[in-house]
Amino acid sequence: MTGRPAAAASSKWLDGFQKWYYSDAGFNKLGLMRDDTTYETGDVKAAIRRLPENLYNDRMFGIKRALDLTMRYQISPKEQWTKHEEDKLYLEPYLKKVIRERKEKGERAKK
Repeated sequence: MTGRPAAAASSKWLDGFQKWYYSDAGFNKLGLMRDDTTYETGDVKAAIRRLPENLYNDRMFGIKRALDLTMRYQISPKEQWTKHEEDKLYLEPYLKKVIRERKEKGERAKK
């Protein structure tokens, strides 16, 4: 039972650190989500092509808005910032599927 308070305190500390790091990264002040800032490798590009049209359009709008703000040396109004709790990894399920399919294809090619 003595380990539980330490684990709870550690979890609270980690959550606080994650929120601080998220806001300090700066992309949220442009209205972007974490998946909007992912480096576009071949797998990521394939995952982006698989996004439903509404998610793809939201992603492109957010990126274009962020570029526009950056070119004008501005940030979004505070009410438009992406909050840590609202950020969802919308690209991750598609990316995992692309990677899994690529690995399966490589295994089949070896046989």
